[in-house]
Amino acid sequence: MSWEQLPQPSTFGKARRREAYRRFARIVGRSGLPELLPLDEVKDRLRIFEQTYGGVRPIPVDKIVGSAGRTRDFDRNWLPIRAETRQRWRSVERAFPEGSFPPILVYQLDEAYFVVDGHHRVAIAKQRGIEYIDAEITVLRSRYRFPPGTDIGMVIRREQERIFMEESGLDRARPEARIEFTKPLGYIELLELVEVHGYHLIRDRDGLMSREEVAGDWYDRLYLPTVQEMRQHGLQRAFPRSTDGDLFLLVYQRRRALLPERGGIGLDETVRTVSATEHKRPTVKARRAVGKLTERS
Repeated sequence: MSWEQLPQPSTFGKARRREAYRRFARIVGRSGLPELLPLDEVKDRLRIFEQTYGGVRPIPVDKIVGSAGRTRDFDRNWLPIRAETRQRWRSVERAFPEGSFPPILVYQLDEAYFVVDGHHRVAIAKQRGIEYIDAEITVLRSRYRFPPGTDIGMVIRREQERIFMEESGLDRARPEARIEFTKPLGYIELLELVEVHGYHLIRDRDGLMSREEVAGDWYDRLYLPTVQEMRQHGLQRAFPRSTDGDLFLLVYQRRRALLPERGGIGLDETVRTVSATEHKRPTVKARRAVGKLTERS
């Protein structure tokens, strides 16, 4: 037998050692283990509304982030978690020594892929540094974008965004609207603000209004002008890690605190007050202020 004909050594042992090292490092650092995203949970939380056949084509291995039913066998880096996967791993290596795998089966959501069949092929491809793997694709569609690098925390935020949009009526009044928070509880407080706005509208107009009418009025007359004012005064520079939604709640809370002292202060004036105050603060203090806000949210 020539050197070229010798079987390649299995990559399983090396992959298991890497998984153990990373797990130990995360335990020491007290951070969570990076898990594969469970497809069923993602579909339930984001309310997938359509699926179509996408054909067979190569997909980037590093964009495969989840699984349908095998999240306990591999971590997010496609390293094996359980020693029991060794036999199957090695049999796949022997069957495809050159890495010419038959297409795996995946679901695609935006730029992310979830494996239905072919988990070991993906893991071995990852270990061998193979950048693309053939896949038969079913394309999923949701109203909410699924950006690269999404973790389960971001999926939960997307779910809370969906609930806010549906319950407020904003998804029907302004379907193009996107309001994001760094923490999902921000949507609960925002829904309360829309409901309070509706109460005042109905009282002032002495007549019933639909959820869609209330949400559209709140978005057009309060949210968008406040966001524009915040951007004009560079509030984002004081809170660089915050979203427009975070800052809107910050401004609203500051306005509520200023009401006893300043009377009927508007959101636009509150933005100017917050901006003038925060730009005088050291950056560390500003970060602490918004940190307290997001903790409350």
